[in-house]
Amino acid sequence: MKRDFLFAYYQTPSGKLLKSLEVAYLQRSITVGCQQTILQVGGLGWENEFIDCSLYQSFSVLDAKQLGWDGAGKIQAKSYALPIQSNSVDMIIVPHLLEFDSSRFQTFRELERILKPEGILLVLNFNPWSFWVRYQYLLDKRLAYSWRGNFISRSRLFDWLKLLNFEVSNKTEFYLDSTKTKNGLNALNSFSFTSTAYAVKAIKRRFNPIPMSESKTFMPRLAVANPMAAKVEHND
Repeated sequence: MKRDFLFAYYQTPSGKLLKSLEVAYLQRSITVGCQQTILQVGGLGWENEFIDCSLYQSFSVLDAKQLGWDGAGKIQAKSYALPIQSNSVDMIIVPHLLEFDSSRFQTFRELERILKPEGILLVLNFNPWSFWVRYQYLLDKRLAYSWRGNFISRSRLFDWLKLLNFEVSNKTEFYLDSTKTKNGLNALNSFSFTSTAYAVKAIKRRFNPIPMSESKTFMPRLAVANPMAAKVEHND
């Protein structure tokens, strides 16, 4: 599905509402320090509405077509082959990119590779069951690769995160008039069919294996249960 669908949707009344909710969500979700590195994969053009690029000078937008706000740093590259050093980014924002990426699982592996241990990943996706999204999709079906589309369900996204050792911190659902956030296990076990889109915040975990040293075999020593019983005196 081509990403032009996203920008067409943002021009609709429901899309404008979604944009305002996502802007507010991103503003409060960017919690890393100003000197830390933030990478957005997939340009939007209105990044200045949710991040101050003069304050976060290590913020860059990576996009194959160089989309993104003019005041942000730009990296032109494919999302499935990121020209970035491993374990070098503190926070990654992925706004509605995976639905339109034919190599999205390879992209996901690349995101995991460049993110630092304990780094933060923010993913925004459309809700596959949203009436508004499906309605707009049918209107703009010429922008899609297939009639079914490539929308990603939350359960599938959670499976990918688990496979790559990410821990889901919270899940936020965007409705036409509000947002709802659930944390921890509540985020994994709750789903809504009426939300327009959803966001997932996850943390990259790294579990260092404990080296196993060669065990030594000790010969057990015999011990007398009752030393006093071992000495028997015979009096004739």
